[in-house]
Amino acid sequence: MNLRTATPSDAAAVARVHHTTWVSTYGEILPPEFWATATLERRTSTWERWLANGATPLVAEVDGEVVGIAMSGDAVEQDDVLPVRARQLYLLYVLEAHHGTGVGQALFDAVVPPGTGAQLWVAEDNPRARRFYERNGFVTEGTRIVDASTADLAEVRMVR
Repeated sequence: MNLRTATPSDAAAVARVHHTTWVSTYGEILPPEFWATATLERRTSTWERWLANGATPLVAEVDGEVVGIAMSGDAVEQDDVLPVRARQLYLLYVLEAHHGTGVGQALFDAVVPPGTGAQLWVAEDNPRARRFYERNGFVTEGTRIVDASTADLAEVRMVR
């Protein structure tokens, strides 16, 4: 496994990981109307824009293929909820075939080093991710939002 910072030329590979993991995780939870517009093409366009504008996610490669992505940074207000930590995990996605291989942990430790105080938002109905974050010292702190832009997906904030 190789970890490195993504470049603009990685947009399609990063989008593929992001989209594929969303479909496998939320495919049954989110309504068909959401998926009508949440396409791989749209995700690719978004990542092209983000990477061109300086986003610096880390990617994990196995045998030259991008299989995971992660990004953290300064904590931001979300749906009028002020941050409670200075650092925030924005995203961590690993292709299902690589779950349990250490890819997710390596990405996580690289963007939120062990012992670092941080916050993150995770789908309320994503027990696998919540257990992963709990193993890494995070606890649910009680704040919950419903993301209207994501078909009213409920998210809870976890902190360490």
